[in-house]
Amino acid sequence: MDAQIVSTDDHSFTIQVTVSYQDNMLQAEEALQEGLNKVGSLSTLELLAYFDTDGSPIRIGETNLTSKGKVEKEYQTPYGAAIVDRHVYQSSQGGKTYVPLESGSKVIGTATPKFAKMVSSKYSTDAAPGVQRDLAENHGRPVALSFIKNLTDLVGAIAQAKEESWSYTLPEMPHRVASISAGLDGTCLNMMTSGWREAMCGSLAFFDKQGDRMHTIYTAAAPEYGKANFLQRFGSEVAKVIELYPKVPLVGLADGAPDNWRFLEKHCDRLTLDFWHVSEYLAKAAHAMYPRKNQKEVREEWLEEACHRLKYKRGGASRILHQLMAFEQHQKMATNHRKELNQVITYFSNQKERMHYYKNVLENLPIGSGVTEAACKTMVKNRMCKGAARWKDQGASVVLTLRSLHTTHSRWDQFWKKYSHYGYTLAA
Repeated sequence: MDAQIVSTDDHSFTIQVTVSYQDNMLQAEEALQEGLNKVGSLSTLELLAYFDTDGSPIRIGETNLTSKGKVEKEYQTPYGAAIVDRHVYQSSQGGKTYVPLESGSKVIGTATPKFAKMVSSKYSTDAAPGVQRDLAENHGRPVALSFIKNLTDLVGAIAQAKEESWSYTLPEMPHRVASISAGLDGTCLNMMTSGWREAMCGSLAFFDKQGDRMHTIYTAAAPEYGKANFLQRFGSEVAKVIELYPKVPLVGLADGAPDNWRFLEKHCDRLTLDFWHVSEYLAKAAHAMYPRKNQKEVREEWLEEACHRLKYKRGGASRILHQLMAFEQHQKMATNHRKELNQVITYFSNQKERMHYYKNVLENLPIGSGVTEAACKTMVKNRMCKGAARWKDQGASVVLTLRSLHTTHSRWDQFWKKYSHYGYTLAA
């Protein structure tokens, strides 16, 4: 398949392409893909040249620059490599060179913005070998593994550098925001030098008056000692949401980890212990009180009634706690079962002030941290715990930064629109 530019003017250019018939449709489509890549490469070459200068002297800030002449360079595009002769500028005192074409077209490393967006999007969901295979098989774009890694490191560096200063707008909600939940949790990640350590995930979920979730903001951070970086980033997200919705109740949802509550109590109107986490303790108590096989029916009935009381009855947690304490005091129990029941009693004694599920349900407020737990799975486990994967600190940080943007609806496109405005030099 041949392609050539047949005409140009000040505003556009026209490409003519010849398509040949093939013996079967798959063969024809593959030939068409190859031809379209030729068209794309030729078009990108022309578009890149559009951002170059005519070689005249230019001024950047307080510095006068002159062209050293045209120097050939290969750029990577979604369609193939494009080799461009472009002007390279330098001041009369020497020093750092400046390439107007790269600044104007917003090239990242040697990749055009669209190709950088494509590769980093794929890398946020799959490892480099998978990205390499996908590009070759589905796009006709063979690239080196090192190119994928270096390019995504550059994109990640931009995202991390502008994390605080680039604000992202929320999508238009289908209904009025009636409540918001904030949750954080950790999950283990295998690090290259320190073994399994805890990566953190946070979620901010927006609900309508019926309690249906409409949108979620995801935040994730690589393992760090003290978690200060993650808490600062997630705290910034929470503060922005509070500023946007100062009168909407913000519910802090988490499991029993003290660190989570110390963070959430600073920001949230109401603290709620994850209901499903509590129900697991109730199941443990049911087994401790009715451990025998012939007690299965009464065990299941007690658990069902306790969960219903906890969720729908005012003061349910206190009543269940009194029931557990009375059983422990007056019933004969095996030592191991008594120990299990005492653990549940201690848990309820420490956490019952965060078990106001009756009030949450009555007001259609969330009671479960499933959104955050799902984030740990989708953001970290599904991408970063495949096989025997081990991570360096920077590599894990880059991937989780990209995944946070990519997973939060509309943020990925907003990030690239901002990059298209500012470019690599100002961004990074």
